[in-house]
Amino acid sequence: MEFKDYYKIMGVPRDASQDDIKRAYRKLARKYHPDVSKEPEAEVRFKELGEAYEVLKDPEKRVAYDRLGAEWKPNQEFRPPPDWNAGFEFSERGFGGADASQYSDFFESLFGQGFGAAHGRQGRPGGATGARTGGTYSVPGQDHYAKIMIDLEEAYTGGTRSITLQVPQVDAGGHVSTREHKLNVVIPRGIRSGQYIRLAGQGAPGHGRGKSGDLYLEVAFRPHPFYRVENADVYLDLPVAPWEAALGATVKTPTPGGVVELKIPAGSTTGRKLRLKGRGIPGKTPGDFFVVLQIVAPPANDEADKENYRKMAEQFKSFNPRARLGVSA
Repeated sequence: MEFKDYYKIMGVPRDASQDDIKRAYRKLARKYHPDVSKEPEAEVRFKELGEAYEVLKDPEKRVAYDRLGAEWKPNQEFRPPPDWNAGFEFSERGFGGADASQYSDFFESLFGQGFGAAHGRQGRPGGATGARTGGTYSVPGQDHYAKIMIDLEEAYTGGTRSITLQVPQVDAGGHVSTREHKLNVVIPRGIRSGQYIRLAGQGAPGHGRGKSGDLYLEVAFRPHPFYRVENADVYLDLPVAPWEAALGATVKTPTPGGVVELKIPAGSTTGRKLRLKGRGIPGKTPGDFFVVLQIVAPPANDEADKENYRKMAEQFKSFNPRARLGVSA
């Protein structure tokens, strides 16, 4: 997938106002409209313009896109970082409002799955509706959405933490910026990636006597240097010495809940999976913790080490680690 520089496509600087972007789009759309344009590749350019304008005209999409930074070059190989859109607070229109399938893979990877997907489940389907009560017209506030990153260990312990969300806004000059929304959030023990925390009344304020909307925090785990998570199960690749795998051993093993003593069965091989039942993410039905053995040979740093390896080679001269590949040792 190739990176797309929407500002370059639109021919505007990164600090352009929303009005500047609208004027640039209208000018270029007239130039490249396939019904009237004589320009080469007019249809392709018109489609690129439509995609770029879909992002830059929307302050929420634009702020998130800007998070990627200005260092990317057009057509550079690109994969969105897992936390690229974390820490922003978006309204229900967030990343919705556009059929991502009409645009490039780049657009779809960034904006194809927004917080609008959750709206139908937990928000207020159909959006806020007003009502007149006692002569006062009241409209409830919109629900808002944000993605937050937590450490895996927080899912084991739960707790309270402070977070600061960036809320996109447009200033009086038509320039996009953000304001801070600070919150204290209770992280429930056992929460899993993809689940939501609902903060009642922390969305947009209502009008009249309308209640404020709610804020939904989508939880995701930060990448961990040791562990990987699949649903409620947690995996660890555990290095073991050749003699620990061959002879069996009991070794100290880290888990998000603390260090445990793990018995390595004799005759283990690389890739053997050992299960610690119920030591995955806590919950009514807790996940499991899986240890995947990885045999690691010690380095031959000096002559004594090399001599020991030569003795091993002689001792195990009939051993062919590539036998299943159909080649001789």
